[in-house]
Amino acid sequence: MDGQKKKPKVLLVVESCNPDWASVPLVGYNFYVAANEIADVTLVTHDRNRPALEARHGNDNIVFIEPKRSEKNYYNVVAWLTTFRGRTIWPLYHVLRYPMYAFFDRTVREQFGGKVDDGEYDLVHVLTPMMPRYPVALSKNCTQVPFLLGPVNGGVPFPKGFADRGRREFSQFNFFRNIGRWLIPNYEQTYKRANKILAGSEYTKGWIKNAFKLDERNLELVFENAVPDDFYSNGIAHLEALDLRAASPLKIVFSGRLVPYKGADMLVRAIAKVIAGGDTIELTIVGDGAEMTGLKKLVSKLGVTDQVTFTGWVKQEETRAYYAQADVFGFPSVREFGGAVVMEAMACGLPCVVVDNGGIGEYVDNSCGFKVSPVGEDYVVDKVAEALTVYAQDRTLLKRHSIAAFEKAQSFSWKAKSDQLSGIYNNLMDS
Repeated sequence: MDGQKKKPKVLLVVESCNPDWASVPLVGYNFYVAANEIADVTLVTHDRNRPALEARHGNDNIVFIEPKRSEKNYYNVVAWLTTFRGRTIWPLYHVLRYPMYAFFDRTVREQFGGKVDDGEYDLVHVLTPMMPRYPVALSKNCTQVPFLLGPVNGGVPFPKGFADRGRREFSQFNFFRNIGRWLIPNYEQTYKRANKILAGSEYTKGWIKNAFKLDERNLELVFENAVPDDFYSNGIAHLEALDLRAASPLKIVFSGRLVPYKGADMLVRAIAKVIAGGDTIELTIVGDGAEMTGLKKLVSKLGVTDQVTFTGWVKQEETRAYYAQADVFGFPSVREFGGAVVMEAMACGLPCVVVDNGGIGEYVDNSCGFKVSPVGEDYVVDKVAEALTVYAQDRTLLKRHSIAAFEKAQSFSWKAKSDQLSGIYNNLMDS
């Protein structure tokens, strides 16, 4: 249309991009949707995402990279080697998975390197895998075209006071993180070639800057997570009903995988302390995982069976119903670099009680919740119990924090993310 600025042509490479899956594939898909709003996007992704993407977008300028026949067999071997007692040894998994990514990465360059050289695109944007340990071969072709990488996130260490919990999460294998810098070709050069690197947390931003000796201007903080619109309607309804809820027991909700670092057991212990102090409080634990059996035993041991409810696993979109029934989101995860559930809870109008280590400590401030220093387990339990007791006894503060949480969450929407991405694209193309 006359008078309207032409959308930039963007080559968007998202190896994991799937609306039917959770975690990184879903984030990758949501970034694709956000980019599609502001640019003429050619999406390049793995063939395993074809059924879900074609069901929603047909062949809407999407290129699928088909794997080698041996990839599935190799993946099964990696899954077997990196599984211990039903849990994945993630540091080892990411290292052993590299050959599969390397084939995808090399094939993308073979198919699109010449097109990038010929200036068919205004910008190349690569995201997923999101951990800062994978190279991008196509970056070699981005000599005349801006190369944007990320958001990348991860690498947040276990706090010293949680060494035992870290070992239960296989932190003894974390030395594998450095193998990429030593052995993987083009890894360090990828970060040095990037015109801009989006970091998903301040921790990761600082790590990338120091590890690769980069200028601050080459880095920008962009949370990889954002909140679907439906959660905000929950928040409006929640704020409208705040005064009606004041006379009922304080209701806490936890949502996430039941694994050691998420800290659901510490939240249960904190709930028991609040009850022992004479306040009425209830906890709903939304999720499933290896810690479920141990958590149920802990609930029984502490005598809070009547106050703690387990839902088991539920779909992400169904968590809104549990947020709607709650007053506060309790999430004492000690090593959370993404933490989309915190953003979602805030969008639903819930103040949050979190541990201040990693990304979730960057979402919450003292206007909309409580942040607890990761000093040690007993310290976290005591401080979480104190925060919940404050909310149980001071509903005026609870209301003020609820309103502030909802207001702050406005910046976490996918619309806000799309606007942020548009500014980044334009700045790169204008520079």
